[in-house]
Amino acid sequence: MIKNQERWFALEITVDLNATEAIEFALNELDSLGTEIKDFGQAQSENVTVIGYFNEKPGNEILQNQLTEALRIYGFSHYEIKKTEWRGVENQDWIAEWKKHWKPTVTGKFIIAPPWEKFEDTDKIVICIEPGMAFGTGTHETTRLCLKAIEENYRNGETFYDVGTGTGILAIAVAKLTTKVDNQNSRTPFINACDTDQDSIDIALENAGLNEVGDKINFTTETISEKDSKFDFVCANLTADVIVPLLPLLIEKTKRILVLSGILKEQEDLILAELRKFKIERPKTETSGEWISVIVEN
Repeated sequence: MIKNQERWFALEITVDLNATEAIEFALNELDSLGTEIKDFGQAQSENVTVIGYFNEKPGNEILQNQLTEALRIYGFSHYEIKKTEWRGVENQDWIAEWKKHWKPTVTGKFIIAPPWEKFEDTDKIVICIEPGMAFGTGTHETTRLCLKAIEENYRNGETFYDVGTGTGILAIAVAKLTTKVDNQNSRTPFINACDTDQDSIDIALENAGLNEVGDKINFTTETISEKDSKFDFVCANLTADVIVPLLPLLIEKTKRILVLSGILKEQEDLILAELRKFKIERPKTETSGEWISVIVEN
C-alpha cells in the first residue's frame, strides 16, 4: 500500500521498444512501487519511456547492475538504454497517475482491480489490490499464468501454498475462489503464503484484509522448508534461478499440483532438465509473452 509521503521519485528510462519488458523487470526487482510506459504505440517511434516510481532512490551502482542484468537475461545489452532521468513526484500526482493508468485486469474468472473501481453485478471473482509493485497486481504475465493454472486445476477445499507470495494475489484468489464455490463453507482449506521480504508480507496482509479473507490465509516471512507440511496445490511464482535450488523441496511438499512460474522462454530447457532429475518427463507448459509456466501433476 502507498505510504503517507509527500514526495516520491520517478525514474524515467528511455529504451528501445523491444527491451521494454526487461526494464520493467529490472524496476520491479529494485522494489519500485509501480511502473508506467509512456509513448507506447506512437507511430514511427522505436523508443519508449518506462517510468518506475520509488519512495527512495536506489544506489546508482545497484541500479546500473540491475539494469544490466535484466537486459542480459532478456538478450539485450546496456546500449539499448538511450536516457535515464530522475524527477520528483508530488503525492497527489502519484495517486492521480495510478487512477488514470491502472484499470481492472480480467484473467479468466478473476478481475484484478484497484479499490476505487466498483463492480455492482458480475459473476467473476473480484480481487482488490492496493497500488504497489506491478509484479503481483495481476498485470504481469507471470501472475496471469498462475491465475490461469489455479482456475483450471485447483479443486475446492484443497490445501494451497503460495511460495513467494508478493502482494498475496494468488493466495487471495484461492481463498475467494473457495468462498465463491462453497458458500456452505463445509471445509475451509489451509492456505499458506510465504515471502522472504517483510514489506511484501505487510502488503499481502493489507490486501487480504481488503478482500475480507485475512482470516483464511496464514502469511509467514520465510520460504518453503523441511518443516512444512505437504500441500495439495503448490504455486511458486519466482524466477528460474530461485526455483532451481528449491525444486527438491517444492516437489517433496506437493501432493497433487505444482505450478512453477516466473520463467523466461529461454530458460524452459533448464527447468525441464532439472525436472527430469526427479523423473518428471513431460510436464504441461503454458506461454504468455516472453514467459512460461510449468505445471507438474502427481
